[in-house]
Amino acid sequence: MSTPDLPNVRQASFNAPSHDQVFSDRPADHAPRILLLYGSLRERSFSRLVVEEAARLLEAMGAEPRIFDPRGLPLADAEEDSHPKVQELRKLAEWSEGMVWCSPERHGAMTGIMKTQIDWIPLSIGGMRPTQGKTLAVMQVCGGSQSFNAVNQLRVLGRWMRMVTIPNQSSVPKAFTEFDDNDRMLPSPFYNRIVDVMEELVKFTLLIRDRSDYLTDRYSERVESAEEVSERVNQRSM
Repeated sequence: MSTPDLPNVRQASFNAPSHDQVFSDRPADHAPRILLLYGSLRERSFSRLVVEEAARLLEAMGAEPRIFDPRGLPLADAEEDSHPKVQELRKLAEWSEGMVWCSPERHGAMTGIMKTQIDWIPLSIGGMRPTQGKTLAVMQVCGGSQSFNAVNQLRVLGRWMRMVTIPNQSSVPKAFTEFDDNDRMLPSPFYNRIVDVMEELVKFTLLIRDRSDYLTDRYSERVESAEEVSERVNQRSM
């Protein structure tokens, strides 16, 4: 088989993916670490109740879930990033191997509470990208008929944060009718879908977490790194 003519490619930075490289790392044996975010501060927040149901399912599936309470988190850039709630959120983001984002739909969009949490998670912290290569499941709750505006927006944000957003998702219509007096979700196809989403999230997290560094290793960034090294060397020799 002849080698293609690729004059624009830096051969030193060009790596053809292989099965051996993808599966070279030994699988980790700790529980998958999942951070769950919800998008409402109401006393009976249905996005929080859905997240709590999701956390129970994740724990039953062998994962370690942690739920972030957004109460007290300032608007993005309204405070320094040294704010205690910002630091709490960022440490959880770094700790996690996957995330669940669940927002109410308000005026056809995710809530400001939901967006503020994501806005406080930067693309990079000290050269490290806290969300890149991590898995993401998106869900929403609706006050009326079923809609998908919020989950569609969350998918865009997940891609922007360089996350691996799983194919499945959940949208719970008339969420106020789906919980009993003890704030537990009633049996329904909507509950079954949440089970599906959490199961898929755990599967994808187990599949990706041990090789996310390799999966997100990019040719363009390898070229850029080589050019930066070359520039430093040239500067020293001047």
